[in-house]
Amino acid sequence: MTSTATELTVAAWPEVAPRLLRPAQVKAEELADYAQAGGYHPLADPDALLEQVDLSGLLGRGGAAFPLGTKLRTVRDAGRRGVQTVIVANGEEGEPASVKDRWLLRNRPHLVLDGLRLATATINASRAYVYVSDEQSAVAVNSALSELDAQVFGATDVAVISVEPGYVAGEETAAVRRINGGPAKPTDKPPRPFEEGVSGLPTTVSNVETLANLPHIHEHGAQSFRAVGTPMSPGTFLATITGAGRPAALYEIPHGAAFSELLTLHEVPKDSVRGVLMGGYFAGLVNTDILDATLDHETIRRLGSGLGCGAISILTDDCPVAVAASVMSYFDRENAGQCGSCFNGTAAMAAVVSALRDGAATQEDITRLERWSVVLRGRGACGTLDGATNVAASLLRHYPQLITSHLANECRSCRTGAFNELRPYEVEAVGHE
Repeated sequence: MTSTATELTVAAWPEVAPRLLRPAQVKAEELADYAQAGGYHPLADPDALLEQVDLSGLLGRGGAAFPLGTKLRTVRDAGRRGVQTVIVANGEEGEPASVKDRWLLRNRPHLVLDGLRLATATINASRAYVYVSDEQSAVAVNSALSELDAQVFGATDVAVISVEPGYVAGEETAAVRRINGGPAKPTDKPPRPFEEGVSGLPTTVSNVETLANLPHIHEHGAQSFRAVGTPMSPGTFLATITGAGRPAALYEIPHGAAFSELLTLHEVPKDSVRGVLMGGYFAGLVNTDILDATLDHETIRRLGSGLGCGAISILTDDCPVAVAASVMSYFDRENAGQCGSCFNGTAAMAAVVSALRDGAATQEDITRLERWSVVLRGRGACGTLDGATNVAASLLRHYPQLITSHLANECRSCRTGAFNELRPYEVEAVGHE
């Protein structure tokens, strides 16, 4: 079985009006169509918009789920002390199992730019950047920018910055470092970008999907934004769904929707599911407890995981131990090579999980893996090592019986041909181009 998708289904959630997706699109959205639908609505009061963003409870869609209003307000306040500010729309989609950012940038570039325009106004940024690693996304955004009148962004300079794709390249300090002329690798914190970012100025780095929600809040208000979702996880989110032997799909899901409903929409039998890989690779594995869960931050956190970037890989025939081994090996290859704890820690954990998959691990190996999954957490300049510890810890917590069967080399799935992918559940297709 190959994990690389060659097709992409794009669909809204049943009976929920989409805010970000346009499933029936046959080509990338142009300025005339976007403006006719109400895009680039004039902004009279940036402070009032920021208040609505606060009230909306909009959380970041890049992985950390940090409140956008807080992020914008912090940099805005720095600007009011006489310092110039910068904003970065982060579209460098480092998670191979995620496709949402590329889809938005290629197909709805004006929605992203409109969100960037509104965020730029709230912090009075002197410069704005769209940061991407996908060539077609860069082409689409530059084409959209060429359609705009100069007054749309006013005196703010807007540029598209392209970077070689990589798991760590989308980390916020890596984006800042690349825009500043360095390599796209994370830096130690503090300072964080809101303190000292592009050119040493206070900088907001926000995911493109997060920004794409701002036009709805601007036009309809916070109460409308909260009309779907949960009190703690308002609005919709874009979810990339892979695995289960099905073509990849991009759905716009209301927070709080039942995972079982997602299985029905994606045509996956509930009794075939062994678990999921959550949040791309970062948030680790969840066992069949996911079957009774709802898709919101508070519920998924209680399962010891997270929604992350919204990528969900459904495990049916694939053994969770073998999937974990492939993901851990990916982290070992993709780490920035800057921090000894990450460079050595990912390699050591990947070796143990790979040996477990192959029936060659010992109980002493598992004991070491348990210790590493705790003591290595929080080390390094970025979240790569945390992602690896999440995978290790979640495998040990959610699949103890599988651990036992692999120690005895009794896994039927792995003995007949273990899942082994360089980039598990990678999504290549993104729809209209």
